Amino acid sequence: MNKEQMLLQARLYVIVDADLLGHKHLEKITSQAVEGGADLVQFRDKTSDDREFLRAAESIKKITDSKDIPLIVNDRVDAALFLDAAGVHLGQEDSPISVARQILSKEKIIGISVSDLKQARKAQQDGADYIGVGPVFLTGTKKIEKAIGMKSVFEIKCNTSIPLFAIGGINLGNVDGLVKKGIGKIAVVSAIVKAEDVKSAARKLKKRLQS
Repeated sequence: MNKEQMLLQARLYVIVDADLLGHKHLEKITSQAVEGGADLVQFRDKTSDDREFLRAAESIKKITDSKDIPLIVNDRVDAALFLDAAGVHLGQEDSPISVARQILSKEKIIGISVSDLKQARKAQQDGADYIGVGPVFLTGTKKIEKAIGMKSVFEIKCNTSIPLFAIGGINLGNVDGLVKKGIGKIAVVSAIVKAEDVKSAARKLKKRLQS
């Protein structure tokens, strides 16, 4: 399956954040999320040194590879290349998409976070394979002043043509509103990785997205 088909079919994108979980839980959480139906997994770690980052990423990649689930590395284009990960996810302050594409092969996925239509259009123009749009709702994962809301996500979806994953504060209590708006792809952190039953939380969200 090529990256276009992979992103087209993907609905549940789980972000495994080392800063939230501590490294000792990463492998367990990743396994449970995959078993629960994660279509994509992103590894995010903004504090570890390079050696610890790569050790953790390699351990997670063994899990995702065993289930044929793409692993996306957050921020670190160099690590994505070294690990032969499926791709990289960039923030607005990270390496430009053009630079990441020069480093990674054209078969690799490059995604980027956006929060408005202008950023989304630029991402598409620059060659992003997908966009992560948000924060849709207020979230405890990142310090934010305000959420952009479902209306803005819908506007961006209607005015771009690359896959869009809504992100930010999404959980079982609000996902149905997104689905009703025709937004059937989400990226989730806390609602899955911090759940008491990670596998069950992933399965329930995936079921809502497929409804």
